[in-house]
Amino acid sequence: MAHHRQSLNLQQQQQQQLLLLAFVFVLGFLTSSCHALYEDQVGVWDWHQQYIGRVKHAVFQTQGSGRKRVVVATEQNALASLNLRTGEIYWRHVLGESDPIDVLELASGKYVMTLSGGTNVRAWHLPDGVLIWEAAIPSSKGSNPPRLVALPVDIDNDKINDLLVLSGSVLTALSGQDGTTIWKVDISGKDVDIRDVIVATEELKAYGVGFIGDSGFTIIEIDLHAGTITDRKTAMTSETLSVTELLVSKQFAVVLDSKGTHLVTLSINANGLTVLETALSSLSLNAVGLPKLLPTKLDGAISLALGDLTAIVAVDPTSGELRTVETLVGAVAVSDSLSLANSKHSVAIIQLLEGGHSQNTFSLHVHGEDWTEVVQKETVKLPSHRGHVQKVFLNAYLRTDRTHGFRALVIGEDDSLLLLQQGEIVWTREDELASIVDAKSAELPLERDGVSVAEVEHDLAEWLKGHFLKLKATLFLASADEIAAVQESRLNQADKTKLTRDHNGFRKLLLVLTKSGKLLALHTGDGRIVWSLLIPGFRAPHGGPQVCPEKLLLWHVPHQHAEERPEVLVLGKSCSTSDFPAVLSWVDAYKGIELHTMKLSYPVTHAFGLPLTDSSEQRLHLFVDDQAQAHLLPGSEESLDLFLKQKDNAYFYEVDRTKGIIEGYGIKGLVESSRQTSSEGYLFETEKLWSVVFPEETESIATVATRRPDEVVHTQAKVLGNREVLFKYLNKNMIFVATVTPKSVGLLGAASPEDSTVVAYLIDTVTGRILHRVTHPSMQGPVHAVLSENWVVYHYFNLRNHRYEMSVLETYDQSRVGDKGVMQLMLGRHNASAPLSSYSSSNVEVKGQSYFFTYTVKTLTVTTTARGITSKQLLLGTVTDQVLALDKRLLDPRRSATPTPSEREEGILPLTDAIPISPQGYLTNGYQVEGLRGILTIPARLESTCLVFAYGLDLFYTRTAPSRTYDSLTEDFSYALLLITIVALLIAIAVTYVLAERKELAEKWK
Repeated sequence: MAHHRQSLNLQQQQQQQLLLLAFVFVLGFLTSSCHALYEDQVGVWDWHQQYIGRVKHAVFQTQGSGRKRVVVATEQNALASLNLRTGEIYWRHVLGESDPIDVLELASGKYVMTLSGGTNVRAWHLPDGVLIWEAAIPSSKGSNPPRLVALPVDIDNDKINDLLVLSGSVLTALSGQDGTTIWKVDISGKDVDIRDVIVATEELKAYGVGFIGDSGFTIIEIDLHAGTITDRKTAMTSETLSVTELLVSKQFAVVLDSKGTHLVTLSINANGLTVLETALSSLSLNAVGLPKLLPTKLDGAISLALGDLTAIVAVDPTSGELRTVETLVGAVAVSDSLSLANSKHSVAIIQLLEGGHSQNTFSLHVHGEDWTEVVQKETVKLPSHRGHVQKVFLNAYLRTDRTHGFRALVIGEDDSLLLLQQGEIVWTREDELASIVDAKSAELPLERDGVSVAEVEHDLAEWLKGHFLKLKATLFLASADEIAAVQESRLNQADKTKLTRDHNGFRKLLLVLTKSGKLLALHTGDGRIVWSLLIPGFRAPHGGPQVCPEKLLLWHVPHQHAEERPEVLVLGKSCSTSDFPAVLSWVDAYKGIELHTMKLSYPVTHAFGLPLTDSSEQRLHLFVDDQAQAHLLPGSEESLDLFLKQKDNAYFYEVDRTKGIIEGYGIKGLVESSRQTSSEGYLFETEKLWSVVFPEETESIATVATRRPDEVVHTQAKVLGNREVLFKYLNKNMIFVATVTPKSVGLLGAASPEDSTVVAYLIDTVTGRILHRVTHPSMQGPVHAVLSENWVVYHYFNLRNHRYEMSVLETYDQSRVGDKGVMQLMLGRHNASAPLSSYSSSNVEVKGQSYFFTYTVKTLTVTTTARGITSKQLLLGTVTDQVLALDKRLLDPRRSATPTPSEREEGILPLTDAIPISPQGYLTNGYQVEGLRGILTIPARLESTCLVFAYGLDLFYTRTAPSRTYDSLTEDFSYALLLITIVALLIAIAVTYVLAERKELAEKWK
């Protein structure tokens, strides 16, 4: 018995020693594979840009002697304080995707109050953005938008003014000091729908204004101190009301009737409620389509949109009578009323001038208390790529003569933010870059021959000076100013910002397509905008269906004729309906000019490029419509001949996530009638070849991953440590599909482990054959996956262990099992020229392994290099909005607890249950890419290097070398020190030679 215990203890000690050795080995591997940066290297070849997104709320803080600023809330759920003089960000907070900012107010001159989702009220410190307090309000029934009112009075006697929050049917008073609830009252009733709250400060009353049914108004009076309902009033109408929009001010409320022919006004005065119905025709307003009340808050007036006409209608608060004071045609933006001294108000109106389309010229009018009075009138010319002004916020300042001047914060059609003052643009923020839809890369033009001697001499002098300073810094002889000059020269290298190609392929153009329909070209050297274009073909007429950008395709990529300009194709679809015809726009990638546009007669469900190019190097593309028919572009005879030769090898698939179906199609034949309309592409009939149907009760499609079409695979074989060969199953038609249990869709923990399952599939899209299927019980999505070469890595959540996991699947072709050796690989039947067909019988072996992982993953991709020789790195967008690089060897399914000597020679790591994370693996260093949505990897001409572009609310660009820069010298290599070393060696050789000759001569004389 004692001997048995000793043997068990010995086994446990051996296991612990093996685990310790494995940990030390992996730690040593991580240490050797780290690509850490020194502090002075940050910013040399990477850059980071911060944005806030499209602004929807803005409040100005210009009082007092502090910094002048404007606080904004955006559609991307960002809250930021901007310098009013420069537009720079003082501070910024990005809330969650499910936490939109509905209301933004300033309170007590030092707090920023926000209301999110009608349930979360937050108080932020204005100078530094620190969160002072947060209060959660229970959600209640009601479809009305939430309201937040900063009271001008203190109702709980704590010397700080308080707040009112209307959420659903509950009105809550919160303390401005700490957010505690003072009182809460339910103001609902039978058929009562309260839409807004107005405050009478003198009476210490609050009034809830809303509808009773669909044919009446109701007003509920609440005592501010007690929080009790003191009165209810109703007023019925003869018309059925449109209850979607109600404009409320202190003295009246206005709503449209359900037919859109009358404006119904409710006057609120001491004598009671008065209802007046006014026909639009009596106001000389003839509606084109249904009119719409604009949510602009005007003092004593409302704004109304009627097609391409915007009308300003004044309201008599006593009688409710209406009169039209201004009619504006075309692109118009109206600000909210701005309160000035002596109870005066001003309103800004920006309108596109008649005939100003070509130069994008606008008139800015600031109206006074009387709409006939124009306080300030300016003409502003905006760049054409800004488009029309969509929204305007007005702010006033005191001139030296004590009169009021005005500045306007405007939002462009491209989602940019501009400050206008005295007819000039003070500053601009390119916040359209916070909503990138798609991104591609393009080569820069070749550098022209013929450089002047003066430029060469200047560059040579600068080069010598720079390396002399670097040498002094290396030898610790440089002063502090010289060290700063060296660092500045490294950050501002002239080479990296040139608009021409470099021999390493680091300088490129990043083409980014934004949600607003704008295409921009960014330089990889410093991230500056080379050109920008608000695509004219996507700018719908006023009132028409809006075209939203969908995809960016590389149309023309010149290789043989490098002097030609590349072209990109932008695909746009309707923002509202799926059956609206698509729009195509061709853009010059060097100059940012729209070459031509085309509105198709059919909607496009998806588009993809073919591996075929015509003689002009235009790539052939297939566009699939809603009837699963394929359209070939470009519509030339040459393109048609090329495609007809290869159409039997053309297949595509469609994924219907709602129905849980994947269908594969083949190309049948050309529809001859399409030859007459070839400008829209040649039409081909398709044939459904297969379908995979997932049971709706048990499986829901979570993600689909495909290989990059331009991925380069260096070798089809993996040579093992024992000199045997495994052949990769390199099927370009293979996709990865992950499904989850429908019950587990949603938040983590929404279903029990017994009801949650993740199923992974490898499917051939030509035949529909399921190559492999693996089930992960007790797992939950979301699932993120990346497919490269012959392997796939996917990430999910383990409900039983309450940890994330990553799994890897590698596919190998066992039909080549006869060619195991290296010589057979070179001379055998299955060499690199052997074709691979989806219809051939193949014996696929799948090796898999799963590992625990620490972080939530938002996106997942893989590095790519020019020839595919360099080792792969997985790039993960983490929940902290950073980019983490993981060596693919950490996710090798052949890892074991005790690797054999041949496996260690091959580089296989000892098996651990979790993937270790090195702090040096973060490519973003200390930066965060807020709202990270995508990572684009671009191969450089230098095989060791991959360019990485991460985008979300922010942008980040860097370079990574997964196997280190084995094919180039580092950028901080001291050529001057090398030159001095060579010269010193030559002098030493010469001196040694002379001394040796003298010694030899002296020996002979002896």
